Amino acid sequence: MQEHPSGVKTDAKPHRSLFERLTALISPEPENRAELLEVLHDAHERNLIDADALSMIEGVFQVSDLSARDIMVPRSQMDMIDISKPIEEWMPAVLSTAHSRFPAIEGERDKVIGILLAKDLLRYYAEESFDVRDMLRPAIFIPESKRLNVLLRDFRANHNHMAIVVDEYSGVAGLITIEDVLEQIVGDIEDEYDFDEEEDNILSIKEGQHGPRWRIKALTEIGQFNDALGAGLADEDVDTIGGLVSNHLGRMPHKGDVFDLDNLRFEVLRADARQVHVLLVEKLPDAAESAA
Repeated sequence: MQEHPSGVKTDAKPHRSLFERLTALISPEPENRAELLEVLHDAHERNLIDADALSMIEGVFQVSDLSARDIMVPRSQMDMIDISKPIEEWMPAVLSTAHSRFPAIEGERDKVIGILLAKDLLRYYAEESFDVRDMLRPAIFIPESKRLNVLLRDFRANHNHMAIVVDEYSGVAGLITIEDVLEQIVGDIEDEYDFDEEEDNILSIKEGQHGPRWRIKALTEIGQFNDALGAGLADEDVDTIGGLVSNHLGRMPHKGDVFDLDNLRFEVLRADARQVHVLLVEKLPDAAESAA
């Protein structure tokens, strides 16, 4: 509402200059997310924002669309410790997996009673009396449907790093960490247990829903890829697996792209506006095996 000089209030909007009106006519504001992303990609092409910023903005949009079930570590792949067993039985698994946190169960995989921090196990070697139960931190339980943007806000507010995902019957469906959520925004977070920068182009990771999985650098040569995975991919126009992926899609790959090729499922884990960096590849069962 604006007040007329006579004192009468009107609904007239503030006057816009001719330049402002022409700008709005030529370059209207985006009306949906797809149009906004087009504007951002155009801004990147004109060097107004860099590739990393564009990739992270796309990741933020993706987080708002995903729920815990989409990225959780499924129950079958969770590394747990059973405190009903002697510590000597599960300590080797703690050392070999090298996680910083472990869900603690008591006999049954659905009976998660807390979270054990690996650093707290140092006391096991320093104290004569050691009770694992006293070391446990409270476990946080969330539904599968919880949105990642809400979960990230809860993680930050409550200073938690891990949550146990439960299904509609209150059974354990999987787990999710704050790192899992952040990776959807900033890309895969590597540490000393991920790629060796000099040597490891192909890293075998935990088996997926369908079969073996690998994390693969996009610069891996197609021949090396085929040898390691027993595949037969070929493309006369490119030398690397990243180039093959780009040719198959017919465009620059985006983080989150998923497609199947020759009994292999490809997912783009990390990419920016210039190139793809890291892929997740899972071997799918042969059609004959699926029908058997």
